[in-house]
Amino acid sequence: MALDIKMPALSPTMEEGTLARWLVKVGDTVASGDIMAEIETDKATMEFEAVDEGVIAEILIEEGSEGVKVGAVIARLTVEGEESAPAPAPAAAAPAADASPVDAPAADAPAATPTARKLAELNGVDLASITGTGPKGKITKEDVEAAIPAGGGSAKPAPAPSSSASDERIIASPLAKRIAADKGIDLAQVTGTGPNGRIVKDDVEGFTPGAVAAVSAPAASTPAPAPTPTPAPVIEGGAPFAEEKLSGVRKVIARRLTESKQTVPHFYLTIDIRLDPLLELRAQLNKSLEPDGVKLSVNDLLIKALARALIRVPQCNVSYHGDTLRRYERADVSVAVAAPSGLITPVITHADTKGLAAISTEMKTLAGKARDGKLMPHEYQGGTASLSNLGMFGIKQFDAVINPPQGMILAVGAGQQAPYVVNGAIEVATVLHASGSFDHRAIDGADGAQLMEAIKQLCENPMGLVV
Repeated sequence: MALDIKMPALSPTMEEGTLARWLVKVGDTVASGDIMAEIETDKATMEFEAVDEGVIAEILIEEGSEGVKVGAVIARLTVEGEESAPAPAPAAAAPAADASPVDAPAADAPAATPTARKLAELNGVDLASITGTGPKGKITKEDVEAAIPAGGGSAKPAPAPSSSASDERIIASPLAKRIAADKGIDLAQVTGTGPNGRIVKDDVEGFTPGAVAAVSAPAASTPAPAPTPTPAPVIEGGAPFAEEKLSGVRKVIARRLTESKQTVPHFYLTIDIRLDPLLELRAQLNKSLEPDGVKLSVNDLLIKALARALIRVPQCNVSYHGDTLRRYERADVSVAVAAPSGLITPVITHADTKGLAAISTEMKTLAGKARDGKLMPHEYQGGTASLSNLGMFGIKQFDAVINPPQGMILAVGAGQQAPYVVNGAIEVATVLHASGSFDHRAIDGADGAQLMEAIKQLCENPMGLVV
């Protein structure tokens, strides 16, 4: 019995994905929990695990395929210990002339996959002479390929090779073929690294004509000219450029941020924070936590400050949902992390009640997984507000775009030495500019101002972060 393996929904917003890489091939035995493929979702590249035990009978979607809809059948699994349903017997009254040897093989014909039968027919190979290595002795494509003599099949001599015939027998993903055509690359010279030697996107993009070893070819009166590389398109009066197809993650980022700016009425509030007391507390805590291997960052303390401020000003710990307003009872802070695939926001849950050491440890783990594309859905879903910190790049101040459906995001820059009034006297202090972006449908200006003031008080009197 063959079970359909379908494209999973690996995130709540996922409608389609890219089958980045197969980690199994036809004929492989898999068990529940085995990693079968890597799938690029709208958030990250994630591993797809087998649910049932059996043998991979067929792979329907090639690796590198984009836009695969959730629920589409991507492969089939033969469950061990169950027989495939027998083919229906031909009607007794049907004349022999109506039977087709391809569509309805004889009852005593050896079991073979449709691909193996087609390949055997094209190369004149007698299936009865082949020993199958597939499940229950079924003849696979690889068995037929191994039985094809050099120079072609035994019963039907292969025609003299031509460029068109050679191209038809090249196994490559549609994306690889498209890239090869755009770059003028002859796929016959490319070595495939995909399943069964299939040429995939990375093979074409990493192909260097000069690195191809010389192979024997039939003598020709005139050698085929080398493919001419396609020059980068140039707009008259403009600079040359190369177009890069957007990844699934980048498409979702573009769509969500466009929707946010078009549909969410943003308003912005900025406040100056004297950071010196927070920096002094951080130094003391790091000294005491050194034996535990924990080192707090300023960002860790800002996560805690935002979370505590949201609890102090609960009218800002909300999100707008059409006819309803959700008021959250705890503060889960989404933290913006720049990953190779794009921006992603892992969530520190219960940030208002977690200790600083726990926040620091969890944040380092989540940030590492985000950069490796290994975040699980529960690690980036949800969040009641967001924090974006560009201070490490020397940015002084910026306004961030709200991450829907959240009601606000805090943007912080770098702390800089500047004159600051302390107890009526001007001193040199480390000043941080913090800017809050608020959804005016859910949060009024006065409420947003109270939240920014609460953040300032917690940073300038930071003992409230450790109790």
